[in-house]
Amino acid sequence: MQHTSSDTMTAGGAIFTRLKALGVDYVFANSGTDFPPVIEGLAEAAAKGIDLPHALVVPHEHAAMGMAHGYYLMTGKAQAVMLHTNVGLANGVIGTINAACENIPVILMSGRTPVTEEGRFGARTVPIAWGQEMRDQTALVRESCKWDYELRFPEQVAGLLDRAHAIANSTPKGPVYLSLPRETLCESTPLDGLDGPPSIEPAVGSPNPQAIETAAKWLAQAKAPLVIAQRGAGDKKSFKAFGKWAERWGIAVCSWWATHLAISTEHPCHVGADPGPWLAGADVVVVLNSLAPWWPDKHKLAPGAKVINIGPDPVFSRFPVRNFRSDLTIAGETTLTVPALIDAMERHSRDKTAIKARREMLAKVSGEFRAGLREKATADRARGITKAYVSHCLGEALGGIKSSVFSELGTQLGTLKREKHRSWFQEPHSGGLGWSFPAALGAKLADPDRVCVATMGDGSYMFSNPTVCHQIAEALELPVLVIVLNNEEWGAVRASVTGMYPKGFASRANRMPLTALKPSPDFIATASASRAWARRVTKVEDLPKILSSALNVVRNERRVAFLDIKVLPD
Repeated sequence: MQHTSSDTMTAGGAIFTRLKALGVDYVFANSGTDFPPVIEGLAEAAAKGIDLPHALVVPHEHAAMGMAHGYYLMTGKAQAVMLHTNVGLANGVIGTINAACENIPVILMSGRTPVTEEGRFGARTVPIAWGQEMRDQTALVRESCKWDYELRFPEQVAGLLDRAHAIANSTPKGPVYLSLPRETLCESTPLDGLDGPPSIEPAVGSPNPQAIETAAKWLAQAKAPLVIAQRGAGDKKSFKAFGKWAERWGIAVCSWWATHLAISTEHPCHVGADPGPWLAGADVVVVLNSLAPWWPDKHKLAPGAKVINIGPDPVFSRFPVRNFRSDLTIAGETTLTVPALIDAMERHSRDKTAIKARREMLAKVSGEFRAGLREKATADRARGITKAYVSHCLGEALGGIKSSVFSELGTQLGTLKREKHRSWFQEPHSGGLGWSFPAALGAKLADPDRVCVATMGDGSYMFSNPTVCHQIAEALELPVLVIVLNNEEWGAVRASVTGMYPKGFASRANRMPLTALKPSPDFIATASASRAWARRVTKVEDLPKILSSALNVVRNERRVAFLDIKVLPD
């Protein structure tokens, strides 16, 4: 639509016009008293036929951030979140921390309580406008954002959003924040130019060719190479190439605390989640976009081993302490770095006999390891339902179905088969709980034909604001499968205590302090309140059939399915 130089609209509406031009599909919003000019602007734009992103009502800020996170994981496109002053921003902080930790670009905005008390349109009208004032509202998210600023004048909308979008999507990616004072949102700004192309392109990091050549040489000459990958192998094309490359060169790949899938769990070179046995014998170790690639007190490098750190920010500069060795450091988007390394290695000769022997060894060991995992998962069911058995059954149930599992202290990669790009995501290493349910909703919004499954502990489910997430799922018609692995405790806390004090008083106590979540709430009632298909599973023999029924509900009835599965403590 063409605009004349005399056409104007409120800055609140202009923000949405510019976001659409930047390729933003959705604005996940939780509105407040600072939103009147935004809401008026949306109505004005609709009346004038202006194309805007979809503005979605999300009844809790944590869910809004999680949905933007999940949407990006499916599309690679940064979305926007708009919150209410300082209190809304405070509720969005955990999601911002999660996004920062995982290099997820989000354009985060929140209102700022009116600065003026009278005499200006948009000035303070209700007591909360005084109560919500802060000296430094942005401090709530500054440490987790790459850039922050405040909209001072309405004509700044296009320029500031262009800058925010470019910085969020530049290597390494991450969230940005823009504060929106109400008086500024109430002012008018010209429409002309708001729907034009971006004025700033993101800076996409690509690897240093000389460093790539050195890495290729080291790997080609290695006797026992190892890759530890936590955050995937890039896009669909590089994911596929990475798997072929690992097999061609006989390179072991470990998925220690993997938040994204880098290689199929069934791949003959995938050696599971424990890097210890492989690290001890590796002469060249590639740390592929891994925040903490091993446990320093437990896993040790072999003498003389060379370590290559590769990733968008391979030294993880956001984190004050991360002293993993790096003999060669290669910065760049994984989608560009992985193919460059693969191509460079093709220029080196291969010891085909040695590689064949290595490949056969890896296939044998990894095959036996997988078989052992699943045999143990099924054997342990004699004791009751375990997380491993749920993982095994879910992997079997999802066979052949385009799906993504968002696991948060829930199902276990490896015991759960996952083979395709974007088929597995685990909670961010920042530990901001309540992530998987809204992330699955955002992913489903982005890819309606994909089966999205959130698997989580009972504590994580409570952190997700489940009433809110179920309301969103029903309102937006997002049929996801939610599985709560209910052990009536903070299992991760218990495991941490017993790991540090295996013979301590807490480990020997009949009831460990600060870990119990009893009595367990009626989660079925929570899900049913939003008309979800909800079942409780307590018997081992019932699980496969109920999982099948739940998937049928999600895929064919297009309803949310919810399972509360009683599992044994870890």
